[in-house]
Amino acid sequence: MNVYDADKPLQRVLQHFLGKVPPLHGLGDFAGRDLLEVTDYVDKVSRPRHIMWDVNGNRVDRVWLNPAERWAIERLVLDFGINKPPYHGGSWHEHYAMGYLVSDPGLYCIITITIQTAYALYKYGNDELRKYVPRLIGDETPINFGATWFTEIQGGSDLGANTTNAKRDGDRWRLYGDKYFASGVGLADIALTSARPEGGKAGAKGLALFAVPRLDSKGNLNFIVRRLKDKSGTNSVPTGEAEFHGSEAYLVGELNNGIYYIMEDLMVSRLANAIGAVGIARKAYLEAYEYANKRRAFGKLLIEHPLVIRDLMDMEVTIEGATALVFKAINEFDKSWHDKPPYSEHYHYTRLLTHIAKNVTADAAAYVTRLAMELHGGIGFLSEYPIERWHREALITPIWEGTSNIQALDMLEAMTKKNAHVTMLNDLENTVAEIKTYHGIAESAMNVIRNTLQTISTLSPLEVEFRAKDVLLSLGHAIAVITLVHIADRLGMDRYATVAELYLEKYLQGGYKVGSYDLGKKIVDIEEG
Repeated sequence: MNVYDADKPLQRVLQHFLGKVPPLHGLGDFAGRDLLEVTDYVDKVSRPRHIMWDVNGNRVDRVWLNPAERWAIERLVLDFGINKPPYHGGSWHEHYAMGYLVSDPGLYCIITITIQTAYALYKYGNDELRKYVPRLIGDETPINFGATWFTEIQGGSDLGANTTNAKRDGDRWRLYGDKYFASGVGLADIALTSARPEGGKAGAKGLALFAVPRLDSKGNLNFIVRRLKDKSGTNSVPTGEAEFHGSEAYLVGELNNGIYYIMEDLMVSRLANAIGAVGIARKAYLEAYEYANKRRAFGKLLIEHPLVIRDLMDMEVTIEGATALVFKAINEFDKSWHDKPPYSEHYHYTRLLTHIAKNVTADAAAYVTRLAMELHGGIGFLSEYPIERWHREALITPIWEGTSNIQALDMLEAMTKKNAHVTMLNDLENTVAEIKTYHGIAESAMNVIRNTLQTISTLSPLEVEFRAKDVLLSLGHAIAVITLVHIADRLGMDRYATVAELYLEKYLQGGYKVGSYDLGKKIVDIEEG
């Protein structure tokens, strides 16, 4: 099916934030047809392969992709322009809406690490590095691939533990060390990587950001691909280990601001993780909804059973709330992405929302895909059918770009050191004040935010950290409700107030109230949204 035409809730969210419904119908058809077949085939039959040597015995460390996958990526970058909108007068909403429709996390990862590379070089690179940008976003052909390599085996998310070091060599630098989870390895024409300049201080603030081309200035291979990794999902993207043995590198931005550039670049991918998570959840919902309309059990269709309606309602309410939340974060990112260190209050607010959205959407993807598998019964566990893969793919979203613990800790840092919650509170209070028709629902969610912030202000730092994930979820669910009500109020559509009320009951008030059955029947069909 055309996954954009069918998804009225996505269209309404975009209409709310953009004032229009973008013409993504062509991508909706491609994503719901060709792209599904390509990514499913890659996962089951034709995963990327590491090619170490060329025919003459030279080390090349390239990755072979199935030609259909490369064709799909080139269509997304060149024909649909997935990486172009922010650099051509468009918005990040459009890029991430296209990412939602793609949603295969492996293939979208290739797109994301490429736009992350373009982002850093566009904002902070010198004239020479900016020359890569047109090929990274698809303005010139052949397209280039980018990558972001920050993780090392001894540190994981603890970037301050990085041991890769950089030594100055004339107008460039040389890197020594390795990266353990290097997505896009063997594809990347240029990679962003963290390294500690010689003599630099310890910890994360001693890191600088470097761009490492695949080939050095003499045309020789600039780094080694040690191996590719076997994974339970995300098989469209090659993930491996990269070694630097005096690799030529170019400083991005200022030497002492590396950790800020890295965290800023991670915001791009965390939003991608969040939008990909809800896109996965939507794909799983579509599978479950179509199956429930055809499968018969105990004398009637599954869709006619109240418990099945309840499950579909749970899934739909969860997806719509999480989608509203992540687009709220994207909306604030679109306003602040031109900020540079030292950042504005609005930028720190965007960071806060990004950490929250990343966690809530990852939970939503894992929950919805599991429930969709269950609605299929035993065949949901069989790899020959699509639903099993969506659950596998969903399980990476709480891990990629920082686990839930990391997001909760970074959220606290944005609150305690940057007072980002003050900006958040002011913004949401103003939003709730605008809402007229469904003010009571929004006010209930606003009270959750006020009470949560008041409660943590009375706790010790250790207790606040212990409860940080609870705080994150409370704030995230409440922001989702407020955003859904705002959509309902501005577009004059009762359906979204209904979804907001059900989301409030499910996630913030202990469960659905009497009368939810009839409401559930009204919202499970997203094409009527």
